[in-house]
Amino acid sequence: MFERFTKGARAAVTGAAAHAERAGADSVTEEHLLLSLLDQEGGRSSFAVTALGLTDRRTSMEASLTEARRRGGLTKADEAALAGIGIDVTEIVAKVEGAHGEGALAGARAGRRRRSGHRAFTTGAKGILEKSLRVALGRGDRFIGEEHLLLALTACPGVVADVLAEHGATYTTVERALYGAGGEGQARAS
Repeated sequence: MFERFTKGARAAVTGAAAHAERAGADSVTEEHLLLSLLDQEGGRSSFAVTALGLTDRRTSMEASLTEARRRGGLTKADEAALAGIGIDVTEIVAKVEGAHGEGALAGARAGRRRRSGHRAFTTGAKGILEKSLRVALGRGDRFIGEEHLLLALTACPGVVADVLAEHGATYTTVERALYGAGGEGQARAS
């Protein structure tokens, strides 16, 4: 699959690993992939990110990602489901942080150093890479570009997709920014 990655997509993956390293994370996550895409300049995803105003809202997006980590990585749907059965996530987070310190539910950020220096990709991050292949194939592309990674991030349920949607970047809006009105609805990858 990686032989199909464009130079920009490879740079996004490499950048994600660099974000994970700077954050002291044990592994590369979907969040790191998003941050790497936000860093890129001159590619199709960069154009879409700028057109949707995400570049200007990066600080807000990072704050939303931090808040989601603080809540143990629960999505909006998770929180709504728990609220539906009477569980107040805010109250639970406050109690856990009161007993164990702020960010206790965020999990360990720094762990053992790997001898190879490489960080593994989480199951979610691997899922984004796989979804980007399906998005590319669904569009009839013979390559996987950073634009396919961005579309995959919006298409896979999770915290990153929630944060992107909060900031106006859904699959549909990203697809429209990338391909225009005529590019919408082309074989959306499932």
